[in-house]
Amino acid sequence: MKAFSAAEMLERDEGYREYAYQDHLGFWTIGIGHLIDKRKGGRLHRDIIYQILSRDISEKTEQLYTYFPWAMDLDEPRRAVLICMCFQLGIDGLRKFKKAMEFMERGAYYAAAQEFANSLVAREQTPERWERFCNQIRTAEWQ
Repeated sequence: MKAFSAAEMLERDEGYREYAYQDHLGFWTIGIGHLIDKRKGGRLHRDIIYQILSRDISEKTEQLYTYFPWAMDLDEPRRAVLICMCFQLGIDGLRKFKKAMEFMERGAYYAAAQEFANSLVAREQTPERWERFCNQIRTAEWQ
């Protein structure tokens, strides 16, 4: 008879999901039966949250460099803004900022910041965030 580990048993019984789902009682769960529903005392631990964030940042950075290889040569504060924009918009959303990204590539940071500032996302969706982004692009100083 094969010996099973607790992890194998739990995966078999709970299932494996790469997305949030509601269990048979309607409580939000992720992964292999990991309860995250606050109503039932569930949560994500801080170390897991930061592992996910680290992985997300790596993924967005790779996407940024794939489409905009010149971004590797940016100073860290400006590169961080582009990574954060990619995180918020997705790479396809960032790629829509053609003029702004052309200005970034040429080092015309004031013009790039102005292009970003004139966008719908900057004016109406997350204006405080994008004001910080634009200031950081202009100055290369952490905001």
